[in-house]
Amino acid sequence: MELPKIISVDDHVVEPPHVWQTWLPEKHREQGPRVLRDRFAPFTHMPGARYTNDIDPDGEPADYWMYEDRLIYVHKKFVAIPQEAISLDAAGNKVFDRSKMQMVPSTYDDMIPGCYDRDARVKDFQDAWIDGSIPFPTFPRFCGQTFMDGDDKELGLACVQAYNDWMIQEWCAPSEGVNIPLCIIPMWDVDLCVAEVDRISQQGVHAICFSEIPALLGLPSIHTGEWDPLFAICDERAITLNMHIGSSSSMPKASPDAPEAVGSALQFNNAFASMIDWLFSGNLIKFPNLKLAYSEGQIGWMPYALERADRVWEMHEPWTHAKATIPEPPSTYFTGRIFGCFTDDQHGLDSLDAIGTDNICFEVDYPHSDTTWPDCKEYAEKLAANLEPEVAYKVLRGNAIAMLSLDRV
Repeated sequence: MELPKIISVDDHVVEPPHVWQTWLPEKHREQGPRVLRDRFAPFTHMPGARYTNDIDPDGEPADYWMYEDRLIYVHKKFVAIPQEAISLDAAGNKVFDRSKMQMVPSTYDDMIPGCYDRDARVKDFQDAWIDGSIPFPTFPRFCGQTFMDGDDKELGLACVQAYNDWMIQEWCAPSEGVNIPLCIIPMWDVDLCVAEVDRISQQGVHAICFSEIPALLGLPSIHTGEWDPLFAICDERAITLNMHIGSSSSMPKASPDAPEAVGSALQFNNAFASMIDWLFSGNLIKFPNLKLAYSEGQIGWMPYALERADRVWEMHEPWTHAKATIPEPPSTYFTGRIFGCFTDDQHGLDSLDAIGTDNICFEVDYPHSDTTWPDCKEYAEKLAANLEPEVAYKVLRGNAIAMLSLDRV
């Protein structure tokens, strides 16, 4: 059997500098997102996988984003001594010595063109056996937090709409299906979210970014009922909620002074917590067609999470009263509704009997440093060699088609 073409459910786009200056109404462009260039000092690694640096006339050139009157984001790259440069925004899959790396400022000129150029990305994907991809945003952050945190919410809404118009009409429509639209919503106002989902769904969109744990953004939790109008229209229009790790603007941690490796090893934990939150919320019953996807959350933890949820539902009912909201075991609402997305998780693949084969999707994570590009086909062939052909099809392609309501085979 020929290897199924890959549909990747988690990639990343570095927005071209013109996006908002082209797609925003004229009155908003002066304060809207714009790219400038200056020289910056090397980045300093801060707790929580964050980085900071300052303008330095003797430093390296970098392109950076301004929004309103604030510097929001400086592009960066890894430099592996002595000379290999790997962009954090635009890694590709170069071989370099990971033991000798420094993060330094970067410009668009340093990036592989597929990061920000539609046609270059399409070629990169077609050459690597990929014919479908959804891209998470970079400057707006994983669920549009940049615009939620801004002072001018009229401007923020215009920026959300401009991003979505660019995503649908410029990034995706001419790509012949390779780029699949993943849109953002104005998270600070549920009514505005509903209106935007209504608008973009009429243009064929079936995926939006959402936060894994909205309460960590200072927003209502999924238990309050305040998100119900959004969930209802997503249920009605077959819109999947795509939740990337870090979409709550926080990462899991243990001790305040724990080594940085602790946070990296715990990256799946917010997805774990979010899935349990959803399983006990009753929302998957109230909205019976709503689908969730945990991007870059990996999958090996899912069997135990489902086992534990079912045990709590049964054994702790006298004080949790969970059965009043969830009449069947929580795992009942998992199959075909909650999608685990993985880049490299052998334990998860070995556990497919426990997870089920209808809930797992493959992601390439282009162009980040964890990506399997440009060797994704070779990687997928090794992955598929240990799977039955029908399971390989589901993992590499079929489940993504179901998750994203795609009109293809």
